[in-house]
Amino acid sequence: MNYFVDQSGYYGDFGGAYIPEMLYPNVEELRQNYLNIIQEESFKKEFHQLLKDYVGRPSPLYLAKRLSARYNANIFLKREDLNHTGAHKINNTIGQILLAERLGKKRIIAETGAGQHGVATATVCALRGLECVVYMGEIDIQRQAPNVARMKMLGATVVPATSGSKTLKDATNEAMRDWVNNPIDTHYIIGSVVGPHPYPDMVAIFQSIISQETKKQLLEQTGNDQPDYVLACVGGGSNAMGMFYHFIQDEKVKLIAVEAAGKGVNSGHSAATTALGKEGVLHGSRSILMQTEDGQVVEPFSVSAGLDYPGIGPQHAHLFKTGRGTYVSITDDESLQAGLLCTQLEGIIPAIESAHALAYLEKMKFNGQENVVVCLSGRGDKDMDTYMKYFGL
Repeated sequence: MNYFVDQSGYYGDFGGAYIPEMLYPNVEELRQNYLNIIQEESFKKEFHQLLKDYVGRPSPLYLAKRLSARYNANIFLKREDLNHTGAHKINNTIGQILLAERLGKKRIIAETGAGQHGVATATVCALRGLECVVYMGEIDIQRQAPNVARMKMLGATVVPATSGSKTLKDATNEAMRDWVNNPIDTHYIIGSVVGPHPYPDMVAIFQSIISQETKKQLLEQTGNDQPDYVLACVGGGSNAMGMFYHFIQDEKVKLIAVEAAGKGVNSGHSAATTALGKEGVLHGSRSILMQTEDGQVVEPFSVSAGLDYPGIGPQHAHLFKTGRGTYVSITDDESLQAGLLCTQLEGIIPAIESAHALAYLEKMKFNGQENVVVCLSGRGDKDMDTYMKYFGL
């Protein structure tokens, strides 16, 4: 079974580039050039140098001893929260800004939900001196105010999306509209493994540094580079694809993707795409998304802005449909409790997105020998207001 993209831009039944004619030149330019550019020695050298000296990679693989004792397994946390800007998003934005420069683009646009991708995009634009416009849902602007302030301080223009649910889906729509209107000088840095081909593949390649490092670190710590389980939260799914990437072909490694059940899968307030969704087209690719009988997108809901998305990336849809990945969901309450538990047992405050993955450990049974890697995709600074309100702090 091939779990990676084929020559046509598809992962099995999913993927492709479903785009307006106006965007065709942009997407085609990317498709024709991205692999050649990424494989250039000068690109690889600059990319890895920035990951090392600017981002602070490799991020640690930490054996969480108190969590391990609680769950009767060796629980390793891949500490993406320790990256510059506080999440995994910076891996992709560094890669894409270098790509954009080589394509001669002078203006960068992005969408963001939790604000981490927006901050990471604004950061690399400041680093390279490029104009930056970030689209963000009006509701997310309110619940992620510190990240909005960071983007503005970094020199980005933050544009509110005021349509629909005023969250990530709508920010993505607005960014797509901008790109249609500015096709020549603008590069759209998509923040997840979604969108038209080649974005899902390109973002996965940039994020695959996560699993590449994990294999090496696990070998050093355990003598085996293959864990029994790998867990990661999934909205669009970039941290999960980065965490899964170098384990996908090894069927012995169980891949567990944790979606946001919101107030409950069947509550009407959920973002559990694989539980509720059907096949269809969203934001330029064929995937699985939550939609009505007549194909209208259902508004997602999650306490975590980064998982508040009605679809998943096409590679995730393929892993789900083929059974290579196990896709589960965790409620708002379960994720918040898991975030508090991690904080009190390990002294690490996780992003609420990452806490969804941690929460699923409560539903697993171990025999004491398993090596389990959880991608701690971001830190919880941005979520303190939510944590404070929920726990009455």
